[in-house]
Amino acid sequence: MIRTLALILTLVGMAGLILGVLGIFGTPIVNSLSPWALAILGLIFFIAGTSMFKYGKKSA
Repeated sequence: MIRTLALILTLVGMAGLILGVLGIFGTPIVNSLSPWALAILGLIFFIAGTSMFKYGKKSA
């Protein structure tokens, strides 16, 4: 359960980081959201997901 949530958070974080950085330095792909908000939220979700992978309890 924890590893599934960690995987989802990591993937969402990676997508947010990619879309945010592309929006900051290039043309924004998502026009309704600020690219800075996408990059910051992506970084938060990515760090949360990777830390859950690292420190989460091992599930069966």
